[in-house]
Amino acid sequence: MYRPDREYIDGAVVERIMGEYDHARTQGLLGVSLVAIERTAGIVALISPRVQIHSRRFRVPDVCAIRRDAPVEQIIQTPPALCAEVLSPDDRLSEMQERIDDYLAMGVEHVWMIDPRTRRAWITTADGSREAKDGTLRAGDLIQVPLAALFD
Repeated sequence: MYRPDREYIDGAVVERIMGEYDHARTQGLLGVSLVAIERTAGIVALISPRVQIHSRRFRVPDVCAIRRDAPVEQIIQTPPALCAEVLSPDDRLSEMQERIDDYLAMGVEHVWMIDPRTRRAWITTADGSREAKDGTLRAGDLIQVPLAALFD
């Protein structure tokens, strides 16, 4: 077990960028927001779980939501309903896009990318990506988080 947790990508152990205050605070508030709607949305919210994309690729999303009826897996192998990534200043767009592509290839239906510095967010599905210009992150009809809840 690596501490802090690291990702495993095609045979290489990859260090994760550790979040600063803005990252950690946004990640925590997103987790709290998802926990608050767990019952009504039929989900279970998880902070930084290990997700097995395939046999040689493991990711650690900042926050994810699995369906309440999904099997309990110590390493998530059933595609989550949602994976969310909070940007850190050192994140590169190409690396973030690779991460998003991994989640979509696994079968994750919704991927959120949140930038705490600009207070902007994007929603990506198999149909493409769009900015959450209306101020609400959505994943289907039941999962909704106002951006204002993530920034205090």
